[in-house]
Amino acid sequence: MKIRFCGRSLLASLLISSTISFGSAGEATSQTAEGVKFGVLNDLTGSFADLGGQGSIVAAQMAIDDFGGEVLGKPIALVSADSQNKPDIASATARQWFDADGVDVILDPVPSSVALSIQELARDRKKIVIVASSGIADFTGKACSSTSFQWAYDTVVLASGTASTLVKEGLQDWYFVTADVAFGHSLSAETQKVVKANGGNILGEVRHPYFASDFSSFLLQAQGANPDIIALANSGADTTNAIKQAFEFGVVSDKLKVAAMLAFITDVKSVGLEQAQGLYLTESFYWDMDDETRAWSARFAEKMGGKMPSMAQAAIYSGVSHYLKAVKEVGSKDAVAVAEKMRELPVNDFMIKDGKLRKDGRIVRDFYLFQVKTPAESTGSWDLYKLVRKIPAEEIVPAVGATGCKDN
Repeated sequence: MKIRFCGRSLLASLLISSTISFGSAGEATSQTAEGVKFGVLNDLTGSFADLGGQGSIVAAQMAIDDFGGEVLGKPIALVSADSQNKPDIASATARQWFDADGVDVILDPVPSSVALSIQELARDRKKIVIVASSGIADFTGKACSSTSFQWAYDTVVLASGTASTLVKEGLQDWYFVTADVAFGHSLSAETQKVVKANGGNILGEVRHPYFASDFSSFLLQAQGANPDIIALANSGADTTNAIKQAFEFGVVSDKLKVAAMLAFITDVKSVGLEQAQGLYLTESFYWDMDDETRAWSARFAEKMGGKMPSMAQAAIYSGVSHYLKAVKEVGSKDAVAVAEKMRELPVNDFMIKDGKLRKDGRIVRDFYLFQVKTPAESTGSWDLYKLVRKIPAEEIVPAVGATGCKDN
């Protein structure tokens, strides 16, 4: 018999205990400890909870169940904790998991400051980290590790996919509203490189506090520079609040557009099509791409009260499945050997076709440029995107060594 939770009960149960095993009932605790153990360490209650959160836990459990619930003759366990978006709290949890609780893989650490701190711990302890919600380029750049992987996106591919298209469409003059944290700085810097490389101009930038609620002064300052486009280099609730307020304050017009350099389908759903229509987004996954994505997403939605998955949640399923395949091939949980096998095996599932992992932690794979539909174009509650074009891997993924990784 499998232990299963759904909806709010799953989240509540995981918050109550960080040692719940999702293996077969009746297995001894000592035996469970010898099997593979995953730990989801993400934002369960804050700004990033919708795009990852409980959905990432559900996606990980789906992957475990689909694999059969065990590997190498031992049950697979899944635990979770709330990072609270604080590196010190997340690091303390990760140390406990790695050093005392037998966790082999940490999944979905967020935000980027948390992901980088967890990566350092994992490097020292030769453990594996699979990132999905966090996108700072340093994760596969100067902070790279051969046992850490960035599965969904990063600031480099976001900038390349979205900014190059908008500049080529004639939006030449850019002004940035940027979150004053490392991720925001990275997203802004990478986007500015792409804008300049395509002949565009940077008119200025204003930085806002992390988790801001009032964007009026920042948006009006940006509007006053008379740009063609205001680029939001932020994430989570900062992005959705900025988009909503840009609409409310009349900043958006035929002559001035707003671009969210990072937005998830959950963000677009939160904002609504009336205000989000026309936005361009670069993503690695959308639920309505083909029969495979629709089938998996329908299963996910059934467990999540009708919510469709974000690219981060789909990436957690993909990453967990690929890791387990590698463990089975290697015949052990040794992180160095398993990571090498993960790079040897092609990544093929509903999300990624013929993907290839590099030693810097990147996946060489295609991405997609979408545009948010108008209300008139949408035929359903989650019918939010239309595909502009598939972006080939060779066009969007930087060359080995191009981002500063020394471990190639």
